Amino acid sequence: MTARETGNGDTDGQIFIGKGEQPAWLTLGLANRHGLVTGATGTGKTVTLQVMAEGFARAGVPVFAADIKGDLSGIAEAGEAKDFILKRAKDMGLTFQPDQFSTVFWDVFGEQGHPVRATVSEMGPLLLSRMLDLNDVQEGVLNVAFRVADDMGLPLMDMKDLRAMLDAIAPIAAKVAENGDVNADIRQAAQALGNVTKQTVGTIQRQLLVLENQGGESFFGEPALQLKDFIRTDNQGRGLVNILVADKLMSNPRLYATFLLWMLSELFEELPEVGDPDKPKLVFFFDEAHLLFNDAPKALMDKIEQVVRLIRSKGVGVYFVTQNPIDVPDRVLAQLGNRVQHALRAFTPRDQKAVAAAADTFRPNPKLDTAKAITELGKGEALVSFLEGNGTPAMVERVMIRPPSARIGPITPEERKAIIAASPVKGKYDTAIDSESAYEKLRARIEGKATDAAPAEGGLLGQIGSIVSTVFGTNTPRGKLTTGQTVARSVARTVATTVVGGLAAELGKKVGGSLGSSVGRSIVRGTLGGMLRK
Repeated sequence: MTARETGNGDTDGQIFIGKGEQPAWLTLGLANRHGLVTGATGTGKTVTLQVMAEGFARAGVPVFAADIKGDLSGIAEAGEAKDFILKRAKDMGLTFQPDQFSTVFWDVFGEQGHPVRATVSEMGPLLLSRMLDLNDVQEGVLNVAFRVADDMGLPLMDMKDLRAMLDAIAPIAAKVAENGDVNADIRQAAQALGNVTKQTVGTIQRQLLVLENQGGESFFGEPALQLKDFIRTDNQGRGLVNILVADKLMSNPRLYATFLLWMLSELFEELPEVGDPDKPKLVFFFDEAHLLFNDAPKALMDKIEQVVRLIRSKGVGVYFVTQNPIDVPDRVLAQLGNRVQHALRAFTPRDQKAVAAAADTFRPNPKLDTAKAITELGKGEALVSFLEGNGTPAMVERVMIRPPSARIGPITPEERKAIIAASPVKGKYDTAIDSESAYEKLRARIEGKATDAAPAEGGLLGQIGSIVSTVFGTNTPRGKLTTGQTVARSVARTVATTVVGGLAAELGKKVGGSLGSSVGRSIVRGTLGGMLRK
């Protein structure tokens, strides 16, 4: 079947991307093996992304893509038959057919699309620490707050909930540091714990304030995003195109990268295993992908690699879009089978290294000097290698990318407003909900139960329990641990793992035999998110 016979160039099970000496098709059955689109600014990456998104949508595959500059929004409106578009289509044997695609706009700030929210519990301490740029000690204290909230059944929905939890655990560690009924080694460890917690809680609170000032407060809360709203088709059976408006979000690159990573991890956790389907259930385009990997700690890099490697079995294809292939770590790069390389300029030694690295990632074509071609590509041209047959990369080919069917460039504010008004999720996320959560429950308990706190038992454990019981309250039947004791054990166990290590194991033996067996348990909550699922 030729491109001319199908009009738009697609065939059953394939998306027509461009043409050189041979047509370049992306096979839908191999599209969940992930991909990479790279090239210098102004070489045509956004148009290539739009062409791929259109092809997936026509095939009934939902798409999610971040729109950094606003140019991708044009996919929602029909293209125009301009001379250069008609010429390129004719050269490829295409009949240009203007088209538009069902689009839903999302915006973390709720200004140019439906608001996107997540709860603090869903984000989890690992990703939140990344968002706040916390060090290891500060991340440890954040883990304590999450763990106490879990044990006490206090939902962490928004930032005021997290602030309230941090304020609540601070006096616990301070009391541990003041306690004198332990030997010198244990006292020293406890004092270190108290001092660190006192300082780090303040630091975390200040980082939360910075995030609020950057608009991050609007991201945390309810109603939280349901990812099933991304995986939809329209009444024609075409995949819905979900566009995240990211021009303002990019003013905080760490928030942008962490937010997209959270979405990817949520997809990984929520979707069932499907193996290798005939076509993906969702294709996820991660623009400015280098932001994901910049200064990422090893633990986070390991999780990113794990998610990218395993999410293909959930039917999700992930396509990283960035300027330079060396922006992507080798461990992740090795998993990206479908490649589109636009022009790179070799002006500096680093540029030359990038060109060589890009050339080496392709399967060689004896008819083509790959490294030389990368520096000579014109706008709209690219080197392409897609997976074929049994999943092996095709030889690299130099192709001209086909013209999009939808508009090239941004839509107008009036057009955007009309699209949002007709959205299938209109009204579902537009109004924030402030439900009863940790902040409200802590406030109620402090006001109503402070005078009813259970008397402290002897020793360090009892003193900690007294403090926690005053804040959280207790209604535990006689003969069982009080709520304060339960939290005290949780706090001691968690902090021991994070801060004082072996000394805290001795502390566990001092204050409760069962504590010693808990020391060393991991405090990282799941793969990338939280254990609480509301």
